Amino acid sequence: MGFSDLGISEYKWDWEGKLVDESVLERLLAEHFQYFKDQPLGQKKFLTFRLPNPKVETEFRLGRALMGMLTAASLSRQADLHTPPMFEVILPMTESAEEMIDIQEAFAEVANLKHRLYNHEKNALKHIEIVPLFESVRNIAESDRILEDYLRLHKWKFGFVPKYMRPYVARSDPALNSGLVPTVLAIKIALSRYRQFEEKHKTKLFPVIGVGTLPFRGSINPLRINDFIKEYKGIRTAIIQSAFRYDFPKDKVKAAVIRLERELPQGQAKLIPADEEQKLLELIRPFETAYQNTVEKIAPLVNQVADHLPKRRERVLHTGLFGYNRGVGKIRLPRAISYTAALYSLGVPPELIGTGRGLKLAAEKHGVKLIKKYYLNLKTDMQAAGNYLSCGVLKELAKKHLEWAQVQEDVKSIERALNIKLGPKTREQKEHARLSELIYKKLLKNKNPQREIEKAALLRHSMG
Repeated sequence: MGFSDLGISEYKWDWEGKLVDESVLERLLAEHFQYFKDQPLGQKKFLTFRLPNPKVETEFRLGRALMGMLTAASLSRQADLHTPPMFEVILPMTESAEEMIDIQEAFAEVANLKHRLYNHEKNALKHIEIVPLFESVRNIAESDRILEDYLRLHKWKFGFVPKYMRPYVARSDPALNSGLVPTVLAIKIALSRYRQFEEKHKTKLFPVIGVGTLPFRGSINPLRINDFIKEYKGIRTAIIQSAFRYDFPKDKVKAAVIRLERELPQGQAKLIPADEEQKLLELIRPFETAYQNTVEKIAPLVNQVADHLPKRRERVLHTGLFGYNRGVGKIRLPRAISYTAALYSLGVPPELIGTGRGLKLAAEKHGVKLIKKYYLNLKTDMQAAGNYLSCGVLKELAKKHLEWAQVQEDVKSIERALNIKLGPKTREQKEHARLSELIYKKLLKNKNPQREIEKAALLRHSMG
């Protein structure tokens, strides 16, 4: 169990698009009652539901999640445990304060249901806190405005101002939609604005970030924990994913969790002066445009590779009745994990796409130094991703398609701008490049490359 085994303080229970156990609290208490007697949920340990967003998913899953929180409060009270065990929810794809208030009003109505068979009056849970998840570059950079609207609406609707807020910035989906550099810069702008927000409104913010192991999705792993803590000062909670837990030695994982728990609360975001913030916003666009133009054209091959990835999680369907899918422009893409895995499997890490062209244009505007000032690990991340570049596969792709030739130019521009050499260095990285060539050859022959895809994932310590 992540709580006792790894020492984490919070677990995200994801109702968004996944088939989750709706009896999660009953199972935890049945199997680990004494642990939660000593480490009460809602007090020392935290279980936080990520809700389905009613804009894009059917509302019955939302209702079940809210009712689950309410009945969990009753169960904890009957078991003589701390109550409520859950009092916060994550709202994905948050784009307005009204969406946050709508969820709180929906919960209040559920909590106030009157019937002799219900006994909600004795519950301690009448109001829930919203953790807004911002998932696009624009929404992340401007999320402080949504928080300001929320403070105003909350006071008007409920008669009081929240004591704190936990704005949650995504890493994977904005990178998928806009590229790596725009995502990191948008987060730095948001963290700077959050610090100013606290001073202006006298309301504490505890920012959250969701991160994966590979640089494209957040660059958090037990072997690079120093870089992560340095990069994301101002973040209070890092939501780690499965590769962090299972693809590295357990002692390294536990030591990294201890450091995150201890050091993240101590970091302070760097304030960005208004003139530099404006320049960063202007610099984001060329990176984003170059990335999006290429991704729209390479999407068919990415989707072809993604179809061969092993399916490891039980999900609700992402099209049709039960869900949604991701995309850039008019094309559809797999989710961020599969997208990243597909490109790494081909030996063309997505971190590289558009970044070279963006750096070239930034250099013309004397902006590379400014980008490095705020994206502290830019060179390190490019090198870490570039170690899995298969020059052979990219060369073959570039012979046939202009968009892949543009990625070749990205590679050259990154090497010039950052004074690094991309390509495999170690024996494992060279083996990864060999596997990428086998994967590409099998695709050309309409053969299934799943075996090679899994071997490559093991070498880089992450599927996607």
